Amino acid sequence: MPHTHESGKAPRMLTPGELQVTGLVPLLEPFFRGAVVRDLMPAPLREAMETHGLTPRHGAVLPQLMAGQPLAVSEIARRLHVSLPTASELVGALNRAGIVQRTEDPANRRRVLVSLADAYRAPLETFVARRSEPLLRALDGLSPGERDGFLAGLTAWVREVQS
Repeated sequence: MPHTHESGKAPRMLTPGELQVTGLVPLLEPFFRGAVVRDLMPAPLREAMETHGLTPRHGAVLPQLMAGQPLAVSEIARRLHVSLPTASELVGALNRAGIVQRTEDPANRRRVLVSLADAYRAPLETFVARRSEPLLRALDGLSPGERDGFLAGLTAWVREVQS
């Protein structure tokens, strides 16, 4: 059943199951605190982020580039659900910090392709692995069907938050 808030209507009452789920969300907050994230970051990545005043929003670009295939700025914008100018600004700041490289697309000279700078690939992989440990441990305890359900629910939640 879709849940939307219409102006002028009283908020809906949550079921006990919904209260249980929504009660868990704030318990994840410490995982996203700046100090926790900072402490898990390898020194070269942390220093580049801090020196250049980069934020978690900039950091959200980086995992998109980990597969190794360069991405167009428009693809980064699509994946992050941000405007093309915003994606371009994020990539520009990361490029000035030396964390990413921008190159001309040989197939379309008007397109810019973005890739991770080689010097930051290993630190970023280490960081993502460290950040993923609690989630991966939790997934290890789930059956394949439960994993599929978790992924479906998380994907739906992300879609709702980003829309």
